[in-house]
Amino acid sequence: MAINMNFTRNLSPNTWTLINSAAIVVVLTILYIISALILHYHIQVLPLLVTDTGVFLLSYFIYKYILEKFIYSQIKLIFKTIHTLKSPRGTKNKEIDLRQDIISNVNKEVLLWAQDKKEEIEELRKMESYRREFLGNVSHELKTPLFNIQGYVMTLLDGGIEDPKVNVEYLQRTKKNIDRMIAIIEDLESISRFETGELQLEMKKFDIVGLIKEVIELLEIKAHKKKIKLKLRVDPDKPIFMEGDKERIRQVLINLIDNSIKYGNEEGNTKISLFDMDENFLIEITDNGIGIEAKDIPRLFERFYRVDKSRSREQGGSGLGLAIVKHIIEAHNQTINVRSTVGVGTTFAFTLKKG
Repeated sequence: MAINMNFTRNLSPNTWTLINSAAIVVVLTILYIISALILHYHIQVLPLLVTDTGVFLLSYFIYKYILEKFIYSQIKLIFKTIHTLKSPRGTKNKEIDLRQDIISNVNKEVLLWAQDKKEEIEELRKMESYRREFLGNVSHELKTPLFNIQGYVMTLLDGGIEDPKVNVEYLQRTKKNIDRMIAIIEDLESISRFETGELQLEMKKFDIVGLIKEVIELLEIKAHKKKIKLKLRVDPDKPIFMEGDKERIRQVLINLIDNSIKYGNEEGNTKISLFDMDENFLIEITDNGIGIEAKDIPRLFERFYRVDKSRSREQGGSGLGLAIVKHIIEAHNQTINVRSTVGVGTTFAFTLKKG
C-alpha cells in the first residue's frame, strides 16, 4: 500500500509518538486474541485493557525519550546552527521556541536556507559573469588605442619621421589615442572613488538654468555640425536654484546632451526641460534620435555597455559616461531613469533637490 509522503511529513512528533504507541498496543492485542483463539482459553477483557494501557504508556514515554534524547537534540542543534547562520552578523539571536513541531520548523528553516543559498550562488555567478565581461571590455577598450599607437610609432620608426607631413599627422593621432586611454583610466578611477565613498561632493546652491546655458554654448558647435537644435524649454532669464555639486552636475549635463547629439538624427533637436516636483526639480533631456530597444535599457548604465558597439566606438568616448552619470546622481541621493522608443527618440530624466 502506497503511503502518502506529504501526509506523513506533515505529522507532528507528538502525533508520531501516539501513532507508534497505539500501533504497538494494537499488534499486541491482536496477538493476544489470536493466541487465545488457538489455545481455546477465555479472553479476559479487564486485564487486557489494563495491560494495553500500561503498554501504551510505556511505549509512549520510551518513544518520547528516544526522540528527545537521541534525535531531537541533534535536530535542535541543526536548527540553532541554521538559525544563527541566517542571522545578520553583530545581531543578538532571539530565543527560539523549540517545544513546538521542531521537525516542521527545521524543514522550513532548511528549505529557506537552501533557497537563500541558491539565490546567493546565482548572484555570485551573475557577478562573476559581469566581472569577466568587465575585464574583457577594459582589455578591448585599452587594446584598441594601444595597437593604434604601436602602428603609428612603428611607421615613424620605419622612416615616416623624416616626412614632415607624415610625422606631424601620426604624432597627432598618437596623442589622440593616448588622450583616449587617459580618459578611460580617469573615468574608471572616478567610478571606483564613487563606489568606495572616497569622492566627496561639494554641495552648494547654484542656478541650474545658467549651468544648462553654459553647457549648450559648449556643445553648440558640435550640434551645429549635425544641424541639431538645442532647445531650453524654460525662461532662460529666470534662475532656478538647486542644491548640489555644480561641477558634477555639469558633467552629467554634458554627457547626456552630448549623447543626444551623437545619436540624434540630422536636422533633429534636443530639448532640455525642467519640472517642479515639490522638494525636487525633474530635469529631462529629450531627443528625436534613433532610440534604444527595450532589451538594452536596463543595462545602459553599466560600465562599457554599448547598444551598438561598432557605431559607439566610431563616435568616441570611454563607454563609461552613463555609469559615471548614474553614480553622480545617486551620490546626490537622487534618481535617474530613461525611456525610449526606437525610431522616435530617447529621454533621460533625473531629479535634483531645490536650493
